[in-house]
Amino acid sequence: MKKNMGNTDRIIRFIVVIAIALLYYFGIIRGTLAYVLLAFGGILLVTGFVSICPLYSIVGLNTCKVKN
Repeated sequence: MKKNMGNTDRIIRFIVVIAIALLYYFGIIRGTLAYVLLAFGGILLVTGFVSICPLYSIVGLNTCKVKN
């Protein structure tokens, strides 16, 4: 698959993942909401590392400035 995510998009995803992890660590979020947000954060983390977002592919969005 071609990369479809730019650096700014990746940085925002990593910041959101860190925020979710801190909220869970300090006990601000608990229960089902915590597990749902942790799963969402895991998805953001994986897609941020590989620079490929399946949802972007479906919608036809590409924030990557480098041609592959």
